[in-house]
Amino acid sequence: MLKIGKIVMGSVQTNCYFVYKEGEKKIIVIDPADRGEYLYDSFKEKGLEVAGIVLTHAHFDHVWGCNKLRELTGVNVYALEEERDLCESAELNVSEMAGRPYIVTVDEYLRDGEELTIEGITMKIIGTPGHTKGSCCLYFEDEGILVCGDTLFEGSVGRTDLPTGSWSTLSRSLKEKVLVLPDDTKVFPGHGGSTTIGDEKKYNPYCA
Repeated sequence: MLKIGKIVMGSVQTNCYFVYKEGEKKIIVIDPADRGEYLYDSFKEKGLEVAGIVLTHAHFDHVWGCNKLRELTGVNVYALEEERDLCESAELNVSEMAGRPYIVTVDEYLRDGEELTIEGITMKIIGTPGHTKGSCCLYFEDEGILVCGDTLFEGSVGRTDLPTGSWSTLSRSLKEKVLVLPDDTKVFPGHGGSTTIGDEKKYNPYCA
């Protein structure tokens, strides 16, 4: 059975997730927020070993800890190929404006619809542009889990007024890529609490 943990970090309370098979020690870290060394120490203390780092998008609050965690663990970092410009630009990923200019070292860029398997854990990469042009959701289909970054929140959606954001594109991503998933899919956003696809279809005004 797949388990998912969460560490909330940083000034905007970003959710860093880690997924692993029950009873095993290898974890996949999703969006390492802003303190890579802290994450490394926390995982090590729990006897967990990072096997890979996957980004839902490259905004500063989701990636500031990425390079340090990669350096300490030696694992690969993955992101959607359309997010390359933001990974490599402190202006586009808003880290420059936030006061800590930062670019991300990505080892492998992925394609929309591709399946990525790390330590026997498989996720489908669902490209969901809108919040940024290379935003993506990670769908663990067998377990009915969707880690969606800032594409969808409980009762809301990600902002679209930052570089490469587009409301019309986000709306299309939601309708065509996210809300078509089973209603009982458990949704884990980049900020705030978890929800389900069914609840968002019922109660989220942006998903009407």
